[in-house]
Amino acid sequence: MPRKPTLQVGRKAPDFELPAIGAEGDADKVKLSRYRGRKVVLFFYPKDSTPACTQESCDFRDATAIIRNENLNTVILGISANDLKSHRKFADKYELRYPLLADVDHKVCDLYGVWQEKQLYGRTYMGIVRSTFLIDENGKLVREWRNLKVKGHADEVVSAIRGLNKRRRTVSARLDAAKAAKL
Repeated sequence: MPRKPTLQVGRKAPDFELPAIGAEGDADKVKLSRYRGRKVVLFFYPKDSTPACTQESCDFRDATAIIRNENLNTVILGISANDLKSHRKFADKYELRYPLLADVDHKVCDLYGVWQEKQLYGRTYMGIVRSTFLIDENGKLVREWRNLKVKGHADEVVSAIRGLNKRRRTVSARLDAAKAAKL
């Protein structure tokens, strides 16, 4: 039975460690807290090599170029219940150059509240509800998208990242102005 997620926007995102296929196809363990100091896009998808999951993963692949070119200080992590062998094949086939994490026992999916009962063609089963979480540089959850539609989603996430950067620059400029005024 999945546990009730303790996740809440504005609070620290739960830390975890999972086996992963890295950006270069190497197997490794990924720990969320390792990315402190950078924003993290954590997207949960149901299954490797299915049409919607492939489209979403490729959209995030394309978004990595934008994130890099605009210096948005963000890492993308994809999570599904598939094993590392499946992830490697999927990443190689679609040139996915960000880590794909294997949550085969659904512990992280439970932690983030995405392992849920689903229905398809009258059949009820447990699976991942497509969801994305944006975590700031301090490990705080700043935005979540649940049960989302793939089309345009990666663009919406990039816009949210840009918005975070813009707000931070504005706050920083105000603080600098306040300090200068005191001098």
